[in-house]
Amino acid sequence: MKKFFRFVGFASFIGIFYFGFTTYPKLDLISGFSAKSIASGHFIDNRSQQMIEKGDNDIDMIDLAKNKIDDTGKFAVASVYGLRERKAIYREGLGATLINDDFDVTKPYSVPKRTTLNNDLPFPYGNIEPKDTVFNNVDYTKLNAAVANAFDKKGIVDKRTRSLLVIYKDKIIAEKYDTGFDKNSKILGWSMTKSITSAIFGILQKQGKYDIYKPAPVAEWQNDERKMITTSDLLHMNSGLEWEEKYDKICDATQMLFQSEDMSRVQREKSAEFKPNSHWNYSSGTTNLLSGILRKQFKTHQEYLDFWYSALIDKIGMNSMIVETDMAGNYVGSSYGWATTRDWSKFGLLYLHKGNWNGEQILDESWVKYTTTPTNTSNGRYGGHFWLNASGHFPDVPRDMYYCSGFQGQMVAIIPSLDLVIVRMGLTEEPEFDFNGMLKEIVGSLEK
Repeated sequence: MKKFFRFVGFASFIGIFYFGFTTYPKLDLISGFSAKSIASGHFIDNRSQQMIEKGDNDIDMIDLAKNKIDDTGKFAVASVYGLRERKAIYREGLGATLINDDFDVTKPYSVPKRTTLNNDLPFPYGNIEPKDTVFNNVDYTKLNAAVANAFDKKGIVDKRTRSLLVIYKDKIIAEKYDTGFDKNSKILGWSMTKSITSAIFGILQKQGKYDIYKPAPVAEWQNDERKMITTSDLLHMNSGLEWEEKYDKICDATQMLFQSEDMSRVQREKSAEFKPNSHWNYSSGTTNLLSGILRKQFKTHQEYLDFWYSALIDKIGMNSMIVETDMAGNYVGSSYGWATTRDWSKFGLLYLHKGNWNGEQILDESWVKYTTTPTNTSNGRYGGHFWLNASGHFPDVPRDMYYCSGFQGQMVAIIPSLDLVIVRMGLTEEPEFDFNGMLKEIVGSLEK
């Protein structure tokens, strides 16, 4: 009997040790992800806690978190086994922010000034419901079948598409939403927000206020080899800086998103592993560094907050969009942009029309060309904070397609040769979701 109790005690010790070694360090990230997701989904899109837990938080390990929403205080908390409780607060205009114990919730804060598109034009250039348009060269039977095929069949949950929108020649030719979602639902784009950040640089470049080809204005780099890194290198994700981005483990990206007070600092403090423009490495830290660089281009924090909306987001009528901030007040340009599916499509249409929005040139055509030109270190997969199909990653889709892409399969696909924009929002990505098949079927419905 003594041997039995010794064995049980030893096994318990081993179990506790294993838990402490393998899981406990992750608890802060698990509860942080969960609290942030609950707060954002609930207060931005008015989703119930149950809906968020079954959808957005239905991820291995994340589903261990226990969550609670405080509607009066406008915050959410989460913990795992009662350990490592994290809190995310919601502030109108800034979205939800994951905070630490040192954050002063009573401190006054600035919010972006917003304007609403107000005209008598139908979508996409206004907010009036578009009239049905029928194109003779569109096989609507094939198109509707392609759209339906992107969603789960009854009783089967594997594709997990939330919305799919197809726009041809500025007209909506297909639009479908999963249960619980509609045209007014705001959906997190995750890394599609990177392309928004890139566009802000394009606008400043057009205004003659910034030169992306000059060394990046980072004071900490001026006395070492990093001083040669240009903003263009950062936009191309080939700065040569150290960075690890793997969402199934504790890494630079997860620590930044769920532990950092100032997300613009994390990449800035990394050392150089390669010479600039010689090694491609995808980095959310790079984009948040770029957001921090943008912030320093304005005299006041208010101007920084306003510019993203006045110069781009509200300018093209993406009035549902909100880009959330970190504790330091930086836009989390790598990951935290929310908008309706229709508003995400407007961003795609801006690029489809080479930076022109209903007659006004928001971005120079040269910027769109820059964005869609492969960096020489990505094998044709990446341009200026946009993904490319130049190498035929999607073999059955035109090579001129380029797209915004986000975690869990968010996509705004732009196909200039077909005058086509396709937006898919969901909870699965490659290889679980067949993007090539979906795009092939939609493209195949257009008779050339």
